[in-house]
Amino acid sequence: MSNQENRQTNLDKIVREQKSNNSQDNGSKFKVGYAVLGVLGVSGLIYLTTRLIKKGIAANSDKKSFQEGTPSTIAKQIKMAFDNDGQFGTDTKALRDLLTKQIKSRKELDQVRAEYQKQFNSQLYSDMSKELQSSEYREMLQIMEGKPEKPGAPLSAKQFTAWAKRLKAAFDKVYSFIPGTDEGAICAVFNEVPTQAAFISVGKAYQQEYKRDFIKDLKSELEIWEYADFMKIITSKPKK
Repeated sequence: MSNQENRQTNLDKIVREQKSNNSQDNGSKFKVGYAVLGVLGVSGLIYLTTRLIKKGIAANSDKKSFQEGTPSTIAKQIKMAFDNDGQFGTDTKALRDLLTKQIKSRKELDQVRAEYQKQFNSQLYSDMSKELQSSEYREMLQIMEGKPEKPGAPLSAKQFTAWAKRLKAAFDKVYSFIPGTDEGAICAVFNEVPTQAAFISVGKAYQQEYKRDFIKDLKSELEIWEYADFMKIITSKPKK
């Protein structure tokens, strides 16, 4: 065999080896590519399934929100108070009324919190802390913390302390960095306290919690005529 033929034979061998290597590389690339696509496909499927489940839960909860007084309805109304028809700030009066009048026990509160999570995929307490001033948040938190385990349960020291903390939060209200008083929050507590004896217990709880005289602080926060009007709410209640 001539030198030229040997060179041609070696060249053909090199070409065949290169093609074989390329074929193997391409096969490996295809395998890696399919593996990546498979992982992405599974991840995408999990993501879509999770979103569909969440949407289904939210839709189911949303359907219940058309029924008056249900946890779903109250959860939606709380969100509406946060949104406040697109106006600046939160409708604190609407929020306060919902928490005090619509939710009667800790069990009902837990149900509302669960429904809020289902509908809006967010934690109620977390959203509340973002939507409210610190004094407003402390007030609403104590409204919720003061809930009895069951509706109609006897008043407890926990409830008296919760009322006392709500009143202190009302005294700490700030309006655009200017110290003020939240008379609406005070009025809400005074209306909730059932008797004159309970009101005295709230004063004692305030003294114990803050080492301050409640009546003195109340007078310092209100005008003379305001103080008289608020005290009429209490004196009109039964003594015990």
